[in-house]
Amino acid sequence: MNSGPLTTLERLAAAAEVWRCQEVLQKLEVLVWEAQVGSLKTEYISGRAEKMLGYPADRWLTSPGFPLQIIHPSDLDSTRRLIEEVSRDGCDQNSELRIRHAEGRELWFQFRLYPVDSQRPVRILRGLFVNISEQRAASAPFNVFLESAPDAIVVVDAEGRMVKVNRLTEQMFGFDRAELLGNEVEMLVPPRYRHSHVRHREQYSAQPQTRPMGMGRSLTGLKKDGSEFPIEISLSPFQNDQGSLVISIIRDITERRRAEELIQASLREKEVLLKEIHHRVKNNLQITSSLLKLQSGYIQDARAREMFADSQNRIRSMALVHEKLYQSSDLSRIHFADYIGSLATLLFRTYGIDDQRIHLHFGGEGIHLSVETAVPCGLIVNELLSNCLKHAFPGDQAGEVWIQLAPHGEGLLQLTVADDGVGLPEGLDLIQIDTLGLQLVRTLAQQLDGAFEAVRSPRTEFRITFPDSRPETRSTYHEPNKNPSRRG
Repeated sequence: MNSGPLTTLERLAAAAEVWRCQEVLQKLEVLVWEAQVGSLKTEYISGRAEKMLGYPADRWLTSPGFPLQIIHPSDLDSTRRLIEEVSRDGCDQNSELRIRHAEGRELWFQFRLYPVDSQRPVRILRGLFVNISEQRAASAPFNVFLESAPDAIVVVDAEGRMVKVNRLTEQMFGFDRAELLGNEVEMLVPPRYRHSHVRHREQYSAQPQTRPMGMGRSLTGLKKDGSEFPIEISLSPFQNDQGSLVISIIRDITERRRAEELIQASLREKEVLLKEIHHRVKNNLQITSSLLKLQSGYIQDARAREMFADSQNRIRSMALVHEKLYQSSDLSRIHFADYIGSLATLLFRTYGIDDQRIHLHFGGEGIHLSVETAVPCGLIVNELLSNCLKHAFPGDQAGEVWIQLAPHGEGLLQLTVADDGVGLPEGLDLIQIDTLGLQLVRTLAQQLDGAFEAVRSPRTEFRITFPDSRPETRSTYHEPNKNPSRRG
């Protein structure tokens, strides 16, 4: 390579090259501008300037800072910042701005600003301006939607660079539009998440599809001041003349999160209060049961003493509901099998029954009942199981007892207490019988809007069928049976 002075031929070749470049610029719809940093005195303006904007070249060359005089006031601050960044850092910048034509109308330009020299700070800047007014007019409806949207909207290209943002994006993240356009969307993501965000973005680009807002994802946005805030994002891919783009709708959920935290705190307080209430109710019922037991010690009549014991068992069955709720993490419902298992254990212990002689079987795993349903069901089981343990297996007779709660048809549950003991006496009319226990069972069945029936063979079964009012099955709820019937 010749490092000496340029020959005349070389000078002519260089001049010809410059002339050809200028000829090309004259024919392109591109405005080229060069200016000194600081004063912004124009050093060069392409010949297309007058045709595109209506201002003669000498106006540019003789008026320092002239371009800033014709830039739309709304775009002036962001343009100044762009010039300062390029001058300081020597990096290229892209943006869009409006310039006033000499006739008064506004034109949209996309421009690229970059340093001409390699000095720091930069001495000369060059700007390339392309008129995009027609494209802007064609996309005006979309821009109206963009600016009127209630959420931040960011349009990202296939490389992850932001090509369009709306006003709410500027407000939400604290950046000016010029600072966002052309930069990677990861600048809005906290540094610790950026690597994974790039990976997720590339995976999405490989198989783009509409993703609704939220989708159970916990996302965080980064403001210009470094503060972070919770967001939700929906993604929608689309194609246009720019290629594959993705519209991201971003929602600041700070207030919603704060409200949720307040609600959760309030719920925790109420749960503590409810637990305390259940605890106190349980204690009061246990005290009542203990008083009955103490009082029965002074009763000589065996029948009266048995009645006191039955009342004590009924109170304990209710106390057990509140004890289970106090121990549970869910104060709205109780697990049936666990509750009935504890109740049966109490009754076996009360009547001194050997569980190796009489085997108890449960059915109802996974079924939870509300307090309003669990209490009458518990009392029903208490009466029927007590009666079974006292009368179904005289002497040392062994046997089986079944307690089951299961769905029964559409929108119904059926509670069954059965045994293979001696059975019910022939001719016994369960409707007419006036024992307190069976009267209580019938009353409780009516309280559940249910039907009570007894089956004598092949084993003795008592069945209570009632509406299933659990929230997860409420859609199948139907009108309860208002006319309970029985089978003989």
